[in-house]
Amino acid sequence: MDILDNKGLTTEQVTASRQQHGSNTLEMKEDRVLLEVLKEVVLEPMFIILLAACIIYFVVGQYQEGIIMLVSIFIVAGISLFQEYRSKNAVHALKKISAAKAKVLRNGIATSIATEEIVVDDLLLLEEGEVVAADGLIIAANDFSINESILTGESFAVTKTADDKSTVYKGTLITSGSATVKVTDVGLKTMFGKIGLSLKEITVTKTPLQLQIRSFVRNMVWIGTVAFLIVVGFNYYHSGDIVQSFLQGLTLAMSILPEEIPVAFSTFQALGAFRLLKNNIIVKQPQYVETLGSATVICCDKTGTLTQNKMSIEYLYDAALKLSVEVKSNTSMPMQLIEYAMWSSETDPFDPMEKAIHQLYEKTTVADKRKVFVQVHEYPIGGKPPMMTHIFKNSEGGIIIAAKGGPEAILRQSNLSVAELKHIEEQSLAYAKMGYRVLGVGKGKWTEKKWPVSQQEFEFEFLGLIAFQDPPKENIINTIQTFRAAGIPVKMITGDYAETALAIAGQIKLDHNSEVLTGEQVLHCTKEELQQKVQQVNIYARMFPEAKLKVIDALKEDGEVVAMTGDGVNDGPALKAAHIGIAMGKRGSEVAKSAASLILTDDDLAHMTDAVALGRKIYDNLKKAIQYIVSIHIPIILTVTLPLLLAWQFTDIFSPVHVIFLELIMGPTCSIIYENEPMEPGTMQRPPRKAGATFLSLKQLMLSIIQGLMITAGCLSIGYYYMQQGSDATTVRTVIFVTLLFSNIFLTLVNRSFVYSVFKTITYKNNLVPLIIGITLVFIALLIYLPFVRDLFRLNTLSFTAIATCVAVAIASTLWIDIWKLVKIKRD
Repeated sequence: MDILDNKGLTTEQVTASRQQHGSNTLEMKEDRVLLEVLKEVVLEPMFIILLAACIIYFVVGQYQEGIIMLVSIFIVAGISLFQEYRSKNAVHALKKISAAKAKVLRNGIATSIATEEIVVDDLLLLEEGEVVAADGLIIAANDFSINESILTGESFAVTKTADDKSTVYKGTLITSGSATVKVTDVGLKTMFGKIGLSLKEITVTKTPLQLQIRSFVRNMVWIGTVAFLIVVGFNYYHSGDIVQSFLQGLTLAMSILPEEIPVAFSTFQALGAFRLLKNNIIVKQPQYVETLGSATVICCDKTGTLTQNKMSIEYLYDAALKLSVEVKSNTSMPMQLIEYAMWSSETDPFDPMEKAIHQLYEKTTVADKRKVFVQVHEYPIGGKPPMMTHIFKNSEGGIIIAAKGGPEAILRQSNLSVAELKHIEEQSLAYAKMGYRVLGVGKGKWTEKKWPVSQQEFEFEFLGLIAFQDPPKENIINTIQTFRAAGIPVKMITGDYAETALAIAGQIKLDHNSEVLTGEQVLHCTKEELQQKVQQVNIYARMFPEAKLKVIDALKEDGEVVAMTGDGVNDGPALKAAHIGIAMGKRGSEVAKSAASLILTDDDLAHMTDAVALGRKIYDNLKKAIQYIVSIHIPIILTVTLPLLLAWQFTDIFSPVHVIFLELIMGPTCSIIYENEPMEPGTMQRPPRKAGATFLSLKQLMLSIIQGLMITAGCLSIGYYYMQQGSDATTVRTVIFVTLLFSNIFLTLVNRSFVYSVFKTITYKNNLVPLIIGITLVFIALLIYLPFVRDLFRLNTLSFTAIATCVAVAIASTLWIDIWKLVKIKRD
């Protein structure tokens, strides 16, 4: 396939290449096909129990009950499949949106596409900071170097040119320069794919809550198994009926298994991540949603996160004249300073500072020299503080060596007197105290034919300083106030001067004690010293990657749950080390995006307050759902076991049919109603929960257990009363079952908040609450008054007085919690 005059492939050629060579994906099959999902459903303990009960009913000739259990199997399997695919589709959408992007030349136009859309023979346009998306041959390069450690294990960068027909490989990191590459292999045919480094893009680490839920469910399965054996043995010993004994045991096992909990957890997480997407936040994996709600500190880059990243040049300092010039005054400008600042910038700038420099050059120059000089060598940004150097030549042999960077970096390589150095440093600090970002500019000298290996070998004539204004974002003060109210301190981490950082901190009302830690100071601190310092200091200046990483690690050692923002290649380690790495979607490098947990698509930190709020809401709602599940399971378990153990006249209160009906009501209640609950007032005015906190401990679940015991007492009390009055087993079963169903309705309402009364929470907007309650009421009416249904569940009709009594008992068994809420509020 020919490349058309280096205009890239046409649309038709792209389609043909994809058909011939395949797509640029490493996955040989979809993560979860239908058969695998069905396998998971079939192996669930609840499914196995339902199947066993169904078989027993058919074997003993109880066909009606057998059919009910068979239908229940399909319903339970259907709900599981629906929830699984609902969660999976949300995750799939997130993966698609968060997929890495690459720039290709097609139809003569540079276009950004998802990396999986790259095909063989595409022209791939690579720049510093990107990860190579496919194997290819370099056809043009400009000071291009690449880190291939992911393939070779060697950490140093390798220089590559078009002259030696160098090849680039998928997964490697571009450390400097730019290149145009003709793609030769994609997907599994790349070197990366052949050696099998990654058939799965992301390895998901289980969060503490996931592990706690898994352990809790596993323990309940063991308890259910033991209880099943005990009940079967006890019942068979007294009755001698093995079939009835097995049904009683299965009924108890079904009532113990909290299979709704893992379903609720995965649903809450996946839908929460999808909701964040609507707030311009791409979450890489749903489990990060849980972590968001527990964030205790946020470390922010200054430029572009706290500020607008809209650079305007306010002052120029001419070192030769020792004169500070305000750009807006339109007085005579130091042209050599402006020109060399322009030469030291990218020829096609994308950084706002370099754009501002080029604009000022265009505005002030008489003759534009950019068309007659060609860049012949480049030293990428590097050093502490960082600097960069460009070398240009014209047709007449004229050479320009231009550098810019942190003033200290340029001054270090300039032969100035102590007095001159002091004067320039004072001027630089004066700009910094005004909140300006300051760069130094130098004119290089070199007499030898071969360019030096490092830019630090040049000697520079110091031309002057450029002071940039980068105003704070308009909403940043409100954002910081929201974090403050939520008990989450914001820490500024910047490469700028301490004075600049302090000035910006004052403008945005960032809490601080006027103490600033520099990168060098961070590196010189002992582990113990830094752990103390990071609790007190909120401003970090002149920072570099190693120092950032050390600050993050120190905060983690202190038990903090750390969120960290970043956008550059060098931010990768810190973003990966933080519990919540946050990359910028617009200006973030691919390295930062791949290392981060989530991406702010519009670079607006204000969305992080929404993310933290949603994380807290999801955690709270999941807690309510699980407390509801525990509370409603207890009366089911005890209604099955206590009449048997207490030797009641009637021991066969519930059968598997009754329990599965209750399960079908409880599942949607916890997964649908509570997932859709709004955030409660005061959620963002309380401190974050402690790391490792759990709502599955006995202490945390004690209130739920008491709720369950109170409902049990109500249900069994009314059943015992009717039994003592001479009612038959069917009537006793009916009043207990109906009381439990009404108790479930009221429990759903009171558990919507453990702070506010049901009379307040009933005003919360959740359209699913009346829907689920309405469906439950219809079911109750059918159970009592529709003969066919009534007979299936072995129930009797009830008088209005009896139903009112059941409602009254249900209210007394559940609404007492509102009195507890009032007492707790007054006590707190």
